[in-house]
Amino acid sequence: MHNIEPFFLWRDVYRSEDDPNALNYKNQYSEFHYTNKVYNFVLHPQWDNFGSDTLLYKLIYADYDEQFCIIELIGEWNDAINNDIMLFKTELIDQLIDCGIQNFIVIMENVLNFHADGDDYYQEWKEEIHGEVFLINALPHVLDELFRYHLNHQLSFGGRLNNIDWRKLKPDQIIQLLETKFS
Repeated sequence: MHNIEPFFLWRDVYRSEDDPNALNYKNQYSEFHYTNKVYNFVLHPQWDNFGSDTLLYKLIYADYDEQFCIIELIGEWNDAINNDIMLFKTELIDQLIDCGIQNFIVIMENVLNFHADGDDYYQEWKEEIHGEVFLINALPHVLDELFRYHLNHQLSFGGRLNNIDWRKLKPDQIIQLLETKFS
């Protein structure tokens, strides 16, 4: 897992460490010192921590004028033991909402497991925004768990959202695609 880097081809238009609204503002990253890990697996040092022991993120794009952001995740999303949704919501999402973000695109392809424990924080997230939360490219067993807890009432995921080749698009093209075809 140490070879999996957050998506970096948009760094010419956005770098979260240069964004005063980002949690990792002014962070300096090493390419050689691996300090992040999930269980016994070392992760690439470009990933950021919001307080979870098993899930890391990278804010790969934010547009405060257009009110959307794209977040890439890696690891295990575990609400049952670690209450990851509470940490994710209170440490990262609330700050982005306070900065005007209303639409969230969460890249899920590196979320290896998902363990739900309820929908309170998901419901709160949905009620606090006037936009959408899109989870794209989740693994099949992750989708099963999301559906089992009926999180499709608060989040948009599955179906065509699992076949988006987002790396070939620019950020504004992704939000345009999601707004026109999936809202």
